[in-house]
Amino acid sequence: MVFFWSFTSFRPSWGFWAHRHINRLAVYRLPPEMLVFYKKHIDYITTNAVNPDQRRYAVVGEAERHFIDLDMYGDSALQLLPMYWSAAKEKLGEDSLRKHGIVPWYIQTATYQLTEALRTKDVPRILRFSADLGHYVADAHVPLHTTRNYNGQLTGQEGIHAFWESRLPELFARDYDMWEGGATYLDNPARAIWETIAQAHTASDTVFLLEKQLSQEFSDDRKYSYETRNGVLVRTYSQEFSAKYHQLLRGQVERQMKASVRMVADLWYTCWVNAGQPDLAPVAAIPLTEEDKKQEAAERQNWLRRLLRVRPEADDIMP
Repeated sequence: MVFFWSFTSFRPSWGFWAHRHINRLAVYRLPPEMLVFYKKHIDYITTNAVNPDQRRYAVVGEAERHFIDLDMYGDSALQLLPMYWSAAKEKLGEDSLRKHGIVPWYIQTATYQLTEALRTKDVPRILRFSADLGHYVADAHVPLHTTRNYNGQLTGQEGIHAFWESRLPELFARDYDMWEGGATYLDNPARAIWETIAQAHTASDTVFLLEKQLSQEFSDDRKYSYETRNGVLVRTYSQEFSAKYHQLLRGQVERQMKASVRMVADLWYTCWVNAGQPDLAPVAAIPLTEEDKKQEAAERQNWLRRLLRVRPEADDIMP
């Protein structure tokens, strides 16, 4: 049987390949004192980079951690929104904040969680929080994660989200120059996170404008094509249209991926320094216990069960 798929209005994330690639490359930016641990577990950190996406439609409260609709707060959103979660809740109310996304605040939470895991040398938690933090940081670099028009559904550009962050990296990222040098310490992680959000949001206008302009030059039969993936016939953007759009963006996707790698490594490193620079060598070779593996498998099974009852996104992002 042949199935056809086209882009829908759900909020996707960096494609699985891109998320895994970002986490994997971030490991190599770490200093030797951390690399001894992270390199040992690089396959786990790479593979599990997609865990937050796998549970976003199965776990209540997960979806809101991947985005923030800055335009819901007006033109002065970056001046209006408090840097820290407690002040934001007091000023605007938790329900409203969660409805419109909390990624810049949740990255701060994930940073704290990883710091505490490193402080106690808790191997399962270090691995889990490192992989998750890498995911949320990468999402914060996506321009379409900063606007309520996240999939072009308000401008007749449905599908642009997966196009920008999945299709383009899959086609072109292997030629990107992703090396950034060693990780650096962030004196103020919260400020760095908000600067990332601001920069990504600034780029969002270009994402929409160039796609709309280019679409006027392409008929649908040239703009789209069909490809078989895992036995499924998929309607996607054609390679010709993708290459032209990628060229017009002038390296935007590459810059955002590269910046993601840089910040993921910088935050991992900052967490380690703030944890007191613990010696990770003694725990580097400690494997996950059978109990850890069983718990992880049970969580995945739970996600799958709940995915069978996927709710509308508006419900997903409510607390």
